[in-house]
Amino acid sequence: MMDQRKYAIHLAPLQGYTDRVYRNAFARYFGGVEVFYTPFIRIENGEVRRRDLRDLQMDRNTVPCLIPQILPGNADEFQFLVDTILKEGYRAVDVNLGCPFPMIARKGKGAGMLPFPDRVQALLTPMEAYPEIRFSLKMRLGWENTRECLELIDLINALPLRQVTLHARTGVQQYKGFPDEEAFQAFYELCKPPLFYNGDISTLPDIQRIVGRFPALGGIMIGRGLLASPLLAKEFVENETFSLEKRMSLYRDFHRELFAAYSEILQGDCQLLAKMKALWEYFLPDTDRKCLKKIRKATKVTSYMETVKQIFYAT
Repeated sequence: MMDQRKYAIHLAPLQGYTDRVYRNAFARYFGGVEVFYTPFIRIENGEVRRRDLRDLQMDRNTVPCLIPQILPGNADEFQFLVDTILKEGYRAVDVNLGCPFPMIARKGKGAGMLPFPDRVQALLTPMEAYPEIRFSLKMRLGWENTRECLELIDLINALPLRQVTLHARTGVQQYKGFPDEEAFQAFYELCKPPLFYNGDISTLPDIQRIVGRFPALGGIMIGRGLLASPLLAKEFVENETFSLEKRMSLYRDFHRELFAAYSEILQGDCQLLAKMKALWEYFLPDTDRKCLKKIRKATKVTSYMETVKQIFYAT
């Protein structure tokens, strides 16, 4: 029988979703996630955005383990971002070579850097200057070619990495099409640092199939799948099942905490509604379509909350 406890579950960072409010509430109500990551931190106009710095402040985060993720475009940006995170008290940093969005990739950042091994090497070489930092790397199979990751394997194996997470798609795919598990396997067989699988994990059988096929994995990183089904990690790690009544109770309390916390930090009903509507882009995808449509069209907090009440008390 598979020892599910040996495989860690990490929550992938998603811009606009997994901020400190979301992470803290998720850890409190659902658990099962060993490591959380900040959405990528980058340099804009010569400095790090203040809201990104506020989001990673230790006294604002109550999750078991939080690792800041950075999106540098060159070695100077790498060092600037790492130095900034060091000042915040962190001793672990995740480097993003996986972001597929064209706006980022066109600047030679994220997955847009993968076709250029020399640039990747120049970017990551400064790791050796920070022996006190535990570095990890999140990447894709390549930008257009799934063999691009294999051209980087010698560099990756030589770096002081505590972990590599590989999303089994190319950058040009973004989140479309299917993950390429054959290409993932080619990298898996050569990668020396602990390797995590990422890409289209949304159910318990998905996790079990992946760790069954790749038993030497360190674990699984899940993003959209956990936003949709927040109890998935706990179900896998602790081999626990939940009744529909218990699920809806947890989801209701989770939503209540998010709503209250965002009400305190966002300016007015318009911002609050925009934030809460975004939650439902992934959250509980099996919700009645009429209710989801009402949420999208809500222009007042009262109408939004009336619909949410219908969802949570429908059972």
